[in-house]
Amino acid sequence: MSGGIQLAVAGAHLRGQPLNHQLTDRGAVLDRETVTAPRYRLYALATEPPKPGVVRVAVGGAALHVEVWRLDPAAFGDFVAGLPQPMAIGKVELADGALVSGFLVEPIAVEGAADISRFGGWREYLAASRP
Repeated sequence: MSGGIQLAVAGAHLRGQPLNHQLTDRGAVLDRETVTAPRYRLYALATEPPKPGVVRVAVGGAALHVEVWRLDPAAFGDFVAGLPQPMAIGKVELADGALVSGFLVEPIAVEGAADISRFGGWREYLAASRP
């Protein structure tokens, strides 16, 4: 799909993760795998299914692995309308300087959550957490 709206995902919507179908069921197409600019922190949220929260920070940020998906505007609107609190969509800066729509989380959601930024991404965190 050329055109469409780009959406960066960092957790449960990645390929092989439990919520990826919410993208593919809407006809989303994987555009690329990349990393964010080093301006974000990643937190393990206490949600079901487990997912991370991404927060932009002024200092002490890290680059995080993300996938960028493309959706047509109607599918994007339908997807965003169904997001549960505390998830949000905002602009995410990629390592190449591009700004795309992407998953963020309300800052209150990370109070008491484990900062997992050192892993560089959700998949890396999950792999390190397996017994």
